[in-house]
Amino acid sequence: MVEYHGKKYHCPMELAVHLISGKWKALILWDLAERELRFTELCRRFPEVSEKVLTAQLRNLEADGLITRTVYP
Repeated sequence: MVEYHGKKYHCPMELAVHLISGKWKALILWDLAERELRFTELCRRFPEVSEKVLTAQLRNLEADGLITRTVYP
């Protein structure tokens, strides 16, 4: 049994699937594994995703600790 944010999962794989569930999260993580990308670069790589959805997916990944966000001036 694995617990994360107060919710219990039967195994670590169930937690991993929960964390990357969503239509775009796995693809975003795949691209970010290669190198750091700015938001506009991600928008270009995924033209079929609205900025609102992309922002939400990135915020979820950041909240779950899977990515970190760096703000550049």
